[in-house]
Amino acid sequence: MSMKQTLSEEERDSLNRKVEAAEKHTGAQIVLAIIERSDSYAEIPWKAFALGTSGAGLLVLLMNRMWPLPDPVMAALLAIVIMLATGAGFALLSVFVPDFARLFLHSHRAEVETMQYARSLFLSHELFGTPKRRAVLLLVSLFERRIVVLPDAGLNLKINQETIDKIIVHMRIYLNSGKTAQALETGLKKLEEVILSDEPSHELPNVIEERGA
Repeated sequence: MSMKQTLSEEERDSLNRKVEAAEKHTGAQIVLAIIERSDSYAEIPWKAFALGTSGAGLLVLLMNRMWPLPDPVMAALLAIVIMLATGAGFALLSVFVPDFARLFLHSHRAEVETMQYARSLFLSHELFGTPKRRAVLLLVSLFERRIVVLPDAGLNLKINQETIDKIIVHMRIYLNSGKTAQALETGLKKLEEVILSDEPSHELPNVIEERGA
């Protein structure tokens, strides 16, 4: 199934021109990516179903105490129907309403899956094959509302974690408002500024101590 287009043709053309200009200025390969979601999260509908059935069960219990039915068999059947219907409704909502589905997604899981997808994309498109390994991937995953900035080895001195965090903060303002194109444009601008800066963002350590495997 093809992904629903997030960017208009005008926004896409504008970003293409700005990426080309940034690449000429910096001598780096810059790739912007928009991903609908980084994982299928098959557990989310089940979590929603469990919440729906348990919540409905509590509601049925309260209703039976306040307005008990004379026939216990009918009361049991009604309870089962209400619980299953509510659970199924919650599961369907989690499939078709992203904002509702995100309620069942742990932030750490979203972070891990988005980073994993970004690394896979980096490798599958062979961004490591650029001269002097000066490439950077700027990825936005819409469902998770996560941003990944993934530089290759030739840009690691310029784009460290502190720099990445600052870029993401500037982008998130627009991403949270649904302005994906502006988020990417802002991230691109900040990347260009960092790569063109006179000094690297940090120096390599002189002494490294690790436990190892």
